[in-house]
Amino acid sequence: MNPVSGGGARARALDCISACSPDLLAYFERRTASADAADLLSETMLTAWRRIDDLPKDDIEARMWLFGVARRILANAERASVRRWKLAERLRGHLATHPHTHDDAQAIDVRDAVRRLPDDLRDLIGLVHWEGFTLEEAARIIDIPASTARGRYRNARRRLADMLLSPEAAGSSASVSEGA
Repeated sequence: MNPVSGGGARARALDCISACSPDLLAYFERRTASADAADLLSETMLTAWRRIDDLPKDDIEARMWLFGVARRILANAERASVRRWKLAERLRGHLATHPHTHDDAQAIDVRDAVRRLPDDLRDLIGLVHWEGFTLEEAARIIDIPASTARGRYRNARRRLADMLLSPEAAGSSASVSEGA
């Protein structure tokens, strides 16, 4: 923001955004699901606030500018929606040709045991075994030292083994303190 756009510009932008908000909301509601309209309005307001220096001085021009911002935000949302639908279609096609066959009893037991782990251990196990990252990569993703990740990984494997070998001990193993 440049030094010229001080408190006066902010107050004017707030006034303009407040005055146009009902019209902008109606604009979005006529074009999208009402649940999405409020999100699109808030994104429009945020964009307008970030570009406060571009807001025209004339009230009519400012209103037109806000509707231009709203139009672009709506177009972006529609493109994102199309991309999501296309991705979902591709995923459905993939799942139809490559059915998930790992739902045998043992796989279900393993998934349930992993779900019972504390969040930090569950995230680490998931990143390594389900997402295919190395332990060092998972440590960087979680933002912990590699040595801490190694200790947590050993702890998680030990807990999982205990839970899978003796299911009745599963509830008590969740309360055991973790070593790092």
